[in-house]
Amino acid sequence: MAHKHKVVIIGGGTAGIMVAARFLKMKAPVQLTVVEPADTHWYQPAWTLVGAGAYDMKKTARPMADVMPKGVEWVKDYVTGFNPDTNTISTARSGDIPYDYLVVAPGLVMEPSMIEGLAEAMDKGVVCSNYTNPEHTWDVIRNFKGGHAVFTQPVTPIKCGGAPQKIAYLAADYFRMHNMQDKVKVTFATPGSVIFGVKCIADTLTKVIQRYNIDFKPFYAPVRIDAANQKITFKNIAPNQNQCIVNESGEQVQQPGQPSEIVMHYDMLHIAPPQAAPAFVRNSVLANEAGWLDVDINTLQHKKYPNIFGLGDVAALPTAKTGAAIRKQVPVLINNIMHMIRDHKIGNKIYEGYSSCPLVTGYGKMVLAEFNYKNEFTPDPKLKQMLVFDSSKESWRLWMLKKYGLPHLYWNKMLKGAEV
Repeated sequence: MAHKHKVVIIGGGTAGIMVAARFLKMKAPVQLTVVEPADTHWYQPAWTLVGAGAYDMKKTARPMADVMPKGVEWVKDYVTGFNPDTNTISTARSGDIPYDYLVVAPGLVMEPSMIEGLAEAMDKGVVCSNYTNPEHTWDVIRNFKGGHAVFTQPVTPIKCGGAPQKIAYLAADYFRMHNMQDKVKVTFATPGSVIFGVKCIADTLTKVIQRYNIDFKPFYAPVRIDAANQKITFKNIAPNQNQCIVNESGEQVQQPGQPSEIVMHYDMLHIAPPQAAPAFVRNSVLANEAGWLDVDINTLQHKKYPNIFGLGDVAALPTAKTGAAIRKQVPVLINNIMHMIRDHKIGNKIYEGYSSCPLVTGYGKMVLAEFNYKNEFTPDPKLKQMLVFDSSKESWRLWMLKKYGLPHLYWNKMLKGAEV
């Protein structure tokens, strides 16, 4: 019997399960081990809809045992470190695990401590986050009686960069549907310079912002939350654009020559917490200076250790961290490992940075941003089969894709190793 190469996969999220399932589907000559401590596998893309009362949280969860592909060894444990010189990883309880090839896909972790006061405030009272507790977000939105609703995101990379603005649009639509628009001011504050990096999508979203009368604040980086007084402090990260500070009376005071701080009162606050690679990755020899897994952005091979690959949210790839990106990364990674097994060198297949962000713009409305490393709009030709001829425009059909089509594709195709 031919020798089976031992492939160890760290992570039982979207990336890890897809890689394992695909290897099995193609009957590759590999022995697969998945290291994953969690009991539950979550379909997090639907959490945006949960936060707006449009999806059942229970439907986003499945037991990890149900999605773990049959035929893999599941080590239910935490990885604690890497030993690339001996081709082993360390775990909390299971000792060292050897590998021929290692796939690093543990996702990322929430790090609310990176914003002063956030850890104490998060998911309590009127502070909410779809990233951690979307059911609490829904409670906050439906119990909101009026005032200033603030939506914001951190300077770190985050899962699905569009999610913080999606819930702002859904909340604004909810307030409008309940005749609250005169009682509510909605602000979307972001450290970014534009509402979205792909121009045709940004043009559509600018109209959405105008429709809901949302106050859009670019260059605003959240640095501090005072939950007791319902205040959030932003640092203006483009001081030349807006060198001012807002004092307690609401007056803007010029502060020439120094970065400004802006203090904003909120009656409800939705925030995406800062996010980072898990500590065992960011503190390891596999990380780059920013703490993310240091892989080649096209081949997904580690820059220093040729038998280590990485994909998904943990990887240092300059594109949006989404399940859609993983869908395009998996075939490249598997192709390269198979070439390494056969030829001791990687293949020709490359990942060009594809990602997609389903931007829900209201109840029953969505645009679909698909793009690559160059921020070029790259819509899937299959959308025409759904009679969607311009996915940069709002569409009810795209909302149906988000609510029904994509979850079905995820559970029944992607996690089963099908080519999608």
